[in-house]
Amino acid sequence: MNNNYIIRQETANDYRETEALAREAFWNLNVPGCHEHYFVHILRDHEDFIPQLDYVLEADGRIIGSIMYTKAKLVDEKGEEKDILTMGPICIHPEHQRKGYGKLLLEYTFEKAAEMGYDTVVNFGNPDNYVARGYKSCKKYNVCFEGDVFPAALLVKELRQGALDGRKWFYHPSDSEALCDDTEAVERFDALFPKKEKAWRPSQEEFYIHSHSVISR
Repeated sequence: MNNNYIIRQETANDYRETEALAREAFWNLNVPGCHEHYFVHILRDHEDFIPQLDYVLEADGRIIGSIMYTKAKLVDEKGEEKDILTMGPICIHPEHQRKGYGKLLLEYTFEKAAEMGYDTVVNFGNPDNYVARGYKSCKKYNVCFEGDVFPAALLVKELRQGALDGRKWFYHPSDSEALCDDTEAVERFDALFPKKEKAWRPSQEEFYIHSHSVISR
């Protein structure tokens, strides 16, 4: 890992570079092509976006990592609500992955989020990428989707030990990513970037397995 780096908040001047980074990081990773660069583009204007937790990691004058957060909530069986965070997307340029930069962004922003009063982060992702950062299965915290569904990819991080007290919580994420269901809008936005070929990769099957697996009751 290059130690000549800084972590700073994203500025408007960084937008296109950050979007291009997301495209490079996710292209053909989970599906042929990707929509994450469009998601980054539209997320900044969504009501659930948290600009105070929008950071980039810059090395040698180039943005090689970025991270964003949205507001979400947990609701218990009595209807009591708890404000939490959803992390993502987190993007690291393919040339710099598996070198510790993602860890740096996560730990730095976890600290900032805790200073803002947040004590829980929930996100949907590959457990292999997150358990080393303190994420645990949603089942261990009794956090699920409506219908008592505990996805294997639903991960929970306590920023304060004991923040979740064992009661059943239903996870309600932001609806921001639903905007990416507009495939025509995604394609129009993607056309603004240099052409890349969509292709199949084994990681796409891995993503499918993780995202469709649930933990038995």
